[in-house]
Amino acid sequence: MMLALQMFRSLPRHVAARAVGGRVPGVLSGPVAPLRMVSIDEPSVQRPGWVRLRTRLSGICGSDLGALSGRTSLYFSGLVSLPLVLGHEVVAELLDDCEDLPAGTRVVIDPILHCAARGVEPCESCRAGLTNRCDRITVGHLAPGLQTGYCADTGGGWGEILCAHHSQLHPVPESLTDEQAVLIEPLSCAVHTALRAAVRRGDHVLVSGAGAVGLLTTLAIRSLTDAGQITVVAKHGRQRELAREFGASDVVAPDEVLRGVRRRTQAFHVQPEFGSPYLLGGVDVAVDAVGSKQSVETALHATRAGGRVVLSGMPAAGDLSAAWFRELEVVGSYASAAVEPGLGGRSAFEVATELAAGAGIREVGASVVSYPLHRWREALDHAHAAGRLGTVKVAFDPRTRR
Repeated sequence: MMLALQMFRSLPRHVAARAVGGRVPGVLSGPVAPLRMVSIDEPSVQRPGWVRLRTRLSGICGSDLGALSGRTSLYFSGLVSLPLVLGHEVVAELLDDCEDLPAGTRVVIDPILHCAARGVEPCESCRAGLTNRCDRITVGHLAPGLQTGYCADTGGGWGEILCAHHSQLHPVPESLTDEQAVLIEPLSCAVHTALRAAVRRGDHVLVSGAGAVGLLTTLAIRSLTDAGQITVVAKHGRQRELAREFGASDVVAPDEVLRGVRRRTQAFHVQPEFGSPYLLGGVDVAVDAVGSKQSVETALHATRAGGRVVLSGMPAAGDLSAAWFRELEVVGSYASAAVEPGLGGRSAFEVATELAAGAGIREVGASVVSYPLHRWREALDHAHAAGRLGTVKVAFDPRTRR
């Protein structure tokens, strides 16, 4: 048996969380949360290549908060299996030998449950190494689940034990702390986003949002591309400091975005009689790193005609008029691929591991705040208020009882 935080199906709680969870986070971590601490059997996948792992740290991601608050689109309801144990940003140690990795090895997990993990013939995307585009995430010998942490069979990092396939495992260098390592999975997503942005030399890039996703994306764009100006939208003081440390040329508040971009790009400002203002002209590339209706529209409204908008936050509904009228390229950026074309065949996890060793990530890693499982309500409240509190990442440490 093991302890875990289990998300379960409850229509009344889903409706209640969707109605008030986003506005009253304390309610979300209280009576309406479809989450409970349980003692359950350890997950077990009795198939070749599968091993057990003991969680050391597991981050709380914005997508986890979205699932608990009912904000996640119903589009994903067929791609998960309940009850499940959340947690896809995982640092763990192997409990079993796994090919060339002996038991005790510290690893991070690529959470995508692609064809190889499911024991099926590879789809076209998986054959090309684009495992994040796998078409088989609902079939094979596993229950439906787009990722570890969203599949009832594998468990997740918000539990003491989980299972993973050898193709998901990436060893952690001894030089990295657990706190640095827990940032590797979100860093790999940022690396993938930087590649999807297709930034050209000298391009002006806008990153809308300065939570973990936005900050790490800023770092990846500055490290991996020849971007010129990078403007980051940040609400809070610590976010503004980190955005500059990670490569931002300029940091603006949410209510100053269009004014700041207009000043730097000589764009024209348009104020509709009804609706949000926008620019004619603007940045070359915009990345939405939040997923809210406001942040999506900010990215769309600040991008020049023919520019590119990358959706790296799980998107909410937004007015797409700008995409049509200004002929914008709107592209998604989901997780990361086992083989990234823009990295000469390397995986995003390899590059993310290298970035995690940098001074900036060492500093952020040192400030990762972790909680034992039984303090999950406090942890979720902290994660909701992370930006205001100056915290980049909140995580669970199932090993502790304090």
